[in-house]
Amino acid sequence: MVFVVMAVVGVMSGILGALIGLGGGVILVPALLFMGTSFAFFPELSPQKIVGLSVIMMIFTGLSSTLAYMKVRTVDYKSGLIFFAGSAPGTIVGAFINKNLDLPSFNLYFGILLVFLSVLLLLRDHLKAVRWFVDNGRKTTFIDRENKQYIYGYPIWFALLLTFFVGIASGLFGIGGGSIIVPAMILLFLFPPHVAVGTSMLMVFLSALVNSVTHISLGNVPWIYTLAVVPGAYIGAKIGAALNKRLNSEMLVTILRIVLLVLGLRSIYEGIFSN
Repeated sequence: MVFVVMAVVGVMSGILGALIGLGGGVILVPALLFMGTSFAFFPELSPQKIVGLSVIMMIFTGLSSTLAYMKVRTVDYKSGLIFFAGSAPGTIVGAFINKNLDLPSFNLYFGILLVFLSVLLLLRDHLKAVRWFVDNGRKTTFIDRENKQYIYGYPIWFALLLTFFVGIASGLFGIGGGSIIVPAMILLFLFPPHVAVGTSMLMVFLSALVNSVTHISLGNVPWIYTLAVVPGAYIGAKIGAALNKRLNSEMLVTILRIVLLVLGLRSIYEGIFSN
């Protein structure tokens, strides 16, 4: 029964993670924390082990999604590598911070992060475009399937600094960094949402490789559960990437808003009121 639950959660994490560029960890981590604390499904899984499991899963969801987005040419390779260069050292720092967090603290900080990201996206349509980053950085032009032209960009130094802190959050919470970098790419760097998602998944995959080495060395990976989660997440990621091509950009942003807000509020509640 436990393995079936793990597999189902893995599939859903893969679908939503690939669909909106989150990497899946932002779904897997709160889902397992909720089921572990509310239904005692996984009493032996601490937040550290759930994060370790999430990081291993993201290697495979990131790879599956990246390959799918490469086929439809919505991956900006140069940006993905620049973001990875900044996030990789951050994941190591975050993994070491993670080992000192108890469950209520983990839930509270994780929830605050998710709600903050959701609010940013809720305000997106009411915020004036931040053109400074594009005007003062490397520019890229992208033409979508409807022949709409996008010009986006960023200063490399700022991208490295931002993704370093994204990496810390990734190593700390096991969320892959996509949940942070995708809103930043859309709001600050003016990426078209489909390109933001595809590029994010490349960064998630590469960062997860580095992140996993650190969590393995800290003994945070419950290997037996990877047998259920990884295949499910890999299949889910393929489904999510296929759905991404059929949904318009605004639909993607709407899904992202709802997912982050619901999960964030739930996590804050658990952090404050759990015993």
